[in-house]
Amino acid sequence: MKLSISIKTTPKLLVAFLLLVPACEAIATEQPPNIVFILSDDQAWMDYGFMGHADIKTPHLDKLAARSLVFERGYVAAPLCRPSLASLATGLYPFQHGITGNDVDGSNTRAALDAPMRTAFHKHPSFIKMLTANGYLAHQSGKWWEGSFADGGFTHGMTHGDPKRGGRHGDAGLKIGRNGLKPITEFIEEATEANKPFMVWYAPFLPHTPHNPPRRLLEKQTQPGRAEDVAKYYAMCEWFDETCGQLLGFLDQKNLAENTMVIYICDNGWSATSTNASDSNQKIWKGFALRSKGSPYENGIRTPIMVSWPGHTKPGHRPDLAHAIDVFPTIAAAAGLKAPENLQGINLLNAEARANRKAVFGVTNSIHNMTRGNPDDTLQYLWCVDGDWKLLLRYHGKDTTRYRNVHIWDTASIRLFNLKDDPHEKKDLASSHPDKTQQLKEKIEAWHWVNGK
Repeated sequence: MKLSISIKTTPKLLVAFLLLVPACEAIATEQPPNIVFILSDDQAWMDYGFMGHADIKTPHLDKLAARSLVFERGYVAAPLCRPSLASLATGLYPFQHGITGNDVDGSNTRAALDAPMRTAFHKHPSFIKMLTANGYLAHQSGKWWEGSFADGGFTHGMTHGDPKRGGRHGDAGLKIGRNGLKPITEFIEEATEANKPFMVWYAPFLPHTPHNPPRRLLEKQTQPGRAEDVAKYYAMCEWFDETCGQLLGFLDQKNLAENTMVIYICDNGWSATSTNASDSNQKIWKGFALRSKGSPYENGIRTPIMVSWPGHTKPGHRPDLAHAIDVFPTIAAAAGLKAPENLQGINLLNAEARANRKAVFGVTNSIHNMTRGNPDDTLQYLWCVDGDWKLLLRYHGKDTTRYRNVHIWDTASIRLFNLKDDPHEKKDLASSHPDKTQQLKEKIEAWHWVNGK
């Protein structure tokens, strides 16, 4: 393992520490860990081998899970890619950082309307900017909605973000994974040769549509009685897993795994449209099933979260609640840096902090509408998971795009579920448990009021 005490290659807090200890101790000090951040795109929480899926095989992520802290009850801040990624980067909820949907006003003058939203968003700290300000090199690939990689604080990357060249949510970066990993492996080699700690943002457009997996995987997943869209999605999940194996295998090949923290999460859930075949409301939604992406149900907001750091994490599946807003504090702690005081997330390596957490929260806004300066103008839901209980509060914020009917099927103002007994949220208990419903309603409203100020 390469060691370094260079001020140019070591975070500021570590430099300050090194100046206070004898030279012999400084020489023995290890370089801060590399960070590899893997984000799946549109994948339901149970659709992995290590989560027990009967047909989707994910041997490479299973291997990662075997050496990770695995939080099966992980959640994202919003069930939609852009606000979800913005919360992952900043540790803030969508109504705090302002990115609540994918667009300001659908496709209408998209570039002009997005510019001020991005400018405001980039005023917030992120774990990316924190790391690069403290000696890390950072590479962006895949989904990245907020301009170019440089706009986000990365030192290297693939997304140019220029709307005149078709840039929007990833442009050239979306080729990663589907067309190999060469930009990432070349970056890792460059960082290693420079003796710099590095961070990789690997957010491939997988298993996201277009669902065009390799023929060998599609043939494997094509089974009698299985809908075509389901078979294609299953094959895409396996293709994504293969690319993760390539990335993790490269770290092993270069003897970098021992000093690398790997964090895994998905941006939001997804289910094939055909799974709604018996639902009379299917006609109002195309592309994916109801109660998945874009909704506050488990198939929209739940994801396994994994943290692997050899020598620092004890592998195993944990029952604790984990959240996307925990990524920033966890990375900061690993790098020996201080996260902003206003973050509500916890360091997932801190067992006491995990034990003290009783509930997690999140939001759902209109998909293709944002109102600058008034994030709740497009609010559709607030939600809370508290122990085994989950409450959804329904709102009717502005939604003027073609997606305005996305929630028309869900007219109840409040829904309560017991996830232990009913993990797929089929039985609404709000009317039969009024005390629990009121308790969680008050908890959600207090959380939203305090954090939204």
